[in-house]
Amino acid sequence: MNVNIPIEPGRLRKAPENFLDRQAIQTVAAQAKNGRRDFLRGAFTAAASGLAVPVALAQSAGDPNILTLPEHSTGLGQAVATDGYGKPSKYEANVQRRPSPGLTQTRQASVSFAPLQSLFGIVTPSGLHFERHHQGWWDIDPAKHRFMVNGMVKAPRVFSMDELMRLPAVSRFHFIECGANTGMEWGNVAVPTCQYTHGMLSCSEFTGVPLITVLEQCGADLKNGKFVLAEGADGSGMTRTIPMDLIKSGEVLLAYGQNGEMLRPENGYPLRLVVPGVQGVSWIKYLRRIEVGDKPWAAKDEEVHYIDLMPDGQHRQYSSIQECKSVVTTPSGGQVLLDKGFFSISGLAWSGRGKVKRVDVSVDGGRNWRTARLEAPVMSKCLTRFSIDWAWDGKSALIQSRATDETGYVQPTYQQLRAVRGKRSIYHNNAIQTWLVQESGEVKNVHLA
Repeated sequence: MNVNIPIEPGRLRKAPENFLDRQAIQTVAAQAKNGRRDFLRGAFTAAASGLAVPVALAQSAGDPNILTLPEHSTGLGQAVATDGYGKPSKYEANVQRRPSPGLTQTRQASVSFAPLQSLFGIVTPSGLHFERHHQGWWDIDPAKHRFMVNGMVKAPRVFSMDELMRLPAVSRFHFIECGANTGMEWGNVAVPTCQYTHGMLSCSEFTGVPLITVLEQCGADLKNGKFVLAEGADGSGMTRTIPMDLIKSGEVLLAYGQNGEMLRPENGYPLRLVVPGVQGVSWIKYLRRIEVGDKPWAAKDEEVHYIDLMPDGQHRQYSSIQECKSVVTTPSGGQVLLDKGFFSISGLAWSGRGKVKRVDVSVDGGRNWRTARLEAPVMSKCLTRFSIDWAWDGKSALIQSRATDETGYVQPTYQQLRAVRGKRSIYHNNAIQTWLVQESGEVKNVHLA
């Protein structure tokens, strides 16, 4: 549909925020294993009923919000720099990261989800960036933080933050996605909104020094050194093996900057590893050491965790690349279409193997597809915003997006993914997401057989 066709624009009610407490989350997690969602459905309905319907369109009698000048048009506003660090509007207070529905028993080893359905463009504000911690987060004094390079190098060395920040730096936009993103959805629908289905995903501009630069300074054996071990400074002992080929490409960064400022403490301040296209667990936060070696380390989070359970009972290791994936963020679960008429279907697409080449959108459950617009810029291993025009006629619809990357890889359906991976996995779920728009306008998360 051409956007210039005169169709009355439809209105949309936002999804409810924070509708589950901890006890409810545990109930939902238990029911999800059995394919039941009765409690979740009830809790979600109760939360949604408390939302105010947007103010009706102005009637012929006139809209007082237009006819009567408000206080901000007649009075003196607040002083400049009232807050030394700017804050969002109080009217956006509900746009927050939300804790994980039952991932772990302790708040220190847990996840928060980014509110994808409330964001625009491709950059995630630093304060809304999703979190995954294994031992809680720390605010580390950068003057005391040290970074060491050892192993198969001629000159092992310890760097201070000041020394690292004096080296030539680069800034690049990349997405980061937890390997368990969408993990609760493998067997059946588990959570209702885009924030909880896909919110372990964010995208930022990262600034730092290419790791290869530092390794070359230390005389690393780049021929026989096939891997590096990255180690974080928090108490979880997080260590991950990174292939040297990724580092030689120059993409891997020792990052201290994010979105034009220093990293936030929750995101690894003062130093983290940025490994574009690779699952977030390898983006080691509070980075303190890189060791060069000739084989993988098989660390605890590579041998026991972050492995893929296959249908035959075997586990697949070192499957770190985040495959091509997409999700429609508007309209999405929990939102309500209040009118028939024009809507802009919008969402995000990404691939750990390079650029997104194309996104197709269906409103009938995959029977017919239309190619969406890719909004510039389209960058490698970065979120890409897509959109397409849609005239809703008030009938039920099944909205999907299907991304294709520059390698030719096409995002699979759940049926295609489960044929290879089964239903018992946790990590690397990149199946096509389906949102059901009911005749009432309510949008729900569904799986198609």
